[in-house]
Amino acid sequence: MARPFWLNLVPDEYFQSIYDVDLDSLRAKGIAGLILDLDNTLAAWRFGEPEPRLAEWVGGAKALGFRVCILSNGRGPRVELFTRFLGIPGQARAGKPFRWAFRGALRRLELPASEVAVIGDQIFTDIFGAKRTGCRSVLVVPLSRREFVWTRFVRRVERAVLRRFFAKGRLGRPVRRDPGPKGA
Repeated sequence: MARPFWLNLVPDEYFQSIYDVDLDSLRAKGIAGLILDLDNTLAAWRFGEPEPRLAEWVGGAKALGFRVCILSNGRGPRVELFTRFLGIPGQARAGKPFRWAFRGALRRLELPASEVAVIGDQIFTDIFGAKRTGCRSVLVVPLSRREFVWTRFVRRVERAVLRRFFAKGRLGRPVRRDPGPKGA
């Protein structure tokens, strides 16, 4: 019997931010690659710039042996700015949540879906696409409330779905492990 659609929206893990994601735990679960969303996951939508702290996080992931890439529905120049800054491959205008978008990222990482985690801030693109492709899914709280007009509409539906998951015990509150930037 086919899996109910809504189960494809429940993330495997839920964190406050990318800096809270437990990379050691992912490694212990056999994860060797990370597919990262850009907008409102790594940086604020449209205006966020690459920060040294993000480069440190990606560098730490690489030092642990992870292969890392960006998969974004955003525009090319912005994605290119981040991939160059972080020294990782990426794909703009990816077409998430379609499977072919995630399969392209898996080819870049040269890993099977079972060894890859997708980290993103939207259940209808990042989480749904990860689940349909067979990747582990990690949801993070969006960095900013500023978003594309269509995304603002989708967020309303997303909030209702997440409330339902909380009420039914399918999802807990986002985990916060990171104390924040040094000197803040």
